[in-house]
Amino acid sequence: MLIRYGYEIALHCQAPTPIVCLLSVHDDRMADIRDPEKVFTTPITPTTTYRDLFGNRCRRLVVPAGDFKLWGDATIEDDGLPDVALPDAEEWPVADLPDDTLVYLMGSRYCETDRLSQAAWDLFGHLAPGWGRVQAICDFVHAHITFDYQQARSTRTAFDAFNERIGVCRDFAHLAVALCRCLNIPARYVNGHLGDIGVPVVDPMDFSAWIEVFVGGAWRTFDPRNNIPRIGRIVVARGRDAADVPLINSFGPHTLTSFRVWTYEVDRVPAG
Repeated sequence: MLIRYGYEIALHCQAPTPIVCLLSVHDDRMADIRDPEKVFTTPITPTTTYRDLFGNRCRRLVVPAGDFKLWGDATIEDDGLPDVALPDAEEWPVADLPDDTLVYLMGSRYCETDRLSQAAWDLFGHLAPGWGRVQAICDFVHAHITFDYQQARSTRTAFDAFNERIGVCRDFAHLAVALCRCLNIPARYVNGHLGDIGVPVVDPMDFSAWIEVFVGGAWRTFDPRNNIPRIGRIVVARGRDAADVPLINSFGPHTLTSFRVWTYEVDRVPAG
């Protein structure tokens, strides 16, 4: 299937303000792109790109004073299959884990393993290691947190979400990541596009957050917010938590004046 995705973000800055954006599809999906990403700014502003420590593609620019708009759009080919479930996938002992997974065992800005360790072992320590235990964590988080856009808070951590029992998709992801790490299972935070393909349409559309967990010798997708296999995930960025992969990192004050995201199936690549 073909999926068209993109965004339109409008800002207002009182003075020229450097920003870094993580809004482009991750390199591991570049071979699937059928209509390359087009990025426009209003007013026209020079941009450059680089890869961060986690391999994410970052766009760097200086937003001029006044009103500013950033717009991006592309089309990607997807296999159209739901997320894979591998019930027999096993956890690996820490001593056998690849070196590059170890950072995803550590506590991080929004995932306080030290404050959640006892709860994690009390809740899940008795379960057999492997896919089933990770799914049990996602089942718990899905049931434990009530989703509410009106209660979004940029400072809410995994420990806060555990106690407050409310949040948005990033809070579901942070709590599941932290609980996995407490049990010595590498887990990382993912943001990207997830359209309402094969499920009831929910507006307004937004960027989504989910997680990847290292089981069965590879990174596997889990989604504690939706907690069902979904079709058409488009990864934008991965990191330890949301602090590593902000959509916009502003080095100065700005006001978000509008925000629009689209992700939907199309029959053909757009002309032109």
